[in-house]
Amino acid sequence: MGGATIRTTAGRTATPAPIADTDAERAPGLTLMDRLRTPRRPRLWFEIVLLAVSYWTYSLIRNAVPEQRPEALRNASSIWEWEHRLGLAFERGVNHAIDSVSWLIVGMNYYYATLHFIVTLGVLVWLYHWHPGRYAATRLALFATTGVALLGYYFFPLAPPRLMSGGHFIDTVVVHNTWGSMASGNLADMSNQYAAMPSMHIGWSLWCGLTIATLARPVWVKALGLLYPSATLLVIVATANHFWMDAVGGVVCLSFGFALSSAWYGSLPYRLPKQVAVICTA
Repeated sequence: MGGATIRTTAGRTATPAPIADTDAERAPGLTLMDRLRTPRRPRLWFEIVLLAVSYWTYSLIRNAVPEQRPEALRNASSIWEWEHRLGLAFERGVNHAIDSVSWLIVGMNYYYATLHFIVTLGVLVWLYHWHPGRYAATRLALFATTGVALLGYYFFPLAPPRLMSGGHFIDTVVVHNTWGSMASGNLADMSNQYAAMPSMHIGWSLWCGLTIATLARPVWVKALGLLYPSATLLVIVATANHFWMDAVGGVVCLSFGFALSSAWYGSLPYRLPKQVAVICTA
């Protein structure tokens, strides 16, 4: 009498799970912090508005960061020099080699411009529908990753390789006249040219890849999940939009995102129950 139970879809009862919908607010013994840290059943209208407002805000702040061209070029030269010292300055060779295969580099231009958004949104929709219990925590990891990246854009302006003075990189979008990145061609004025560090193409693609590889069941789907961030790394280097060290920055941001989400929800997002439990009072 008076205890909290969980009613399953088969009508059975079980001990309370850590994830609940809004009925948790009426369950006894839950503090305000408990409720705030308990993933709820995601609401479609709220998620659509949240994603739209969040991306608009991110784009607004990213593009509002002053384009500090001299400092961005100096930072690019410094990274290029450090990569040479490490013996890992391979970006120009990859850029020129893949640019010589027209159909391949054109495909990579479109990959860079589109999959960044399509795959990320697709994974969010998949989580929302099939893993509602893990959705909020995984979404928080993505949002935190993106938010902390803004600090990198502000404090470490960086020119991409294609804009380096004397770098002899090929701007593949301009050369092949393909529709693509807002960082090149006619759309360049709409985007901050010197926000290359960290690479959110890597941050987002690795978030997608880990989510798919961890939660998907078919082995071939898991393999595709792991392949996606690897292919993205090749694309950002081949199109001369990033140094490989920008990718390292993306990984650092993603690590922060998962750490914050894990601290808030008390577990890695992928270890949370798949479904949202329904708590009711007896």
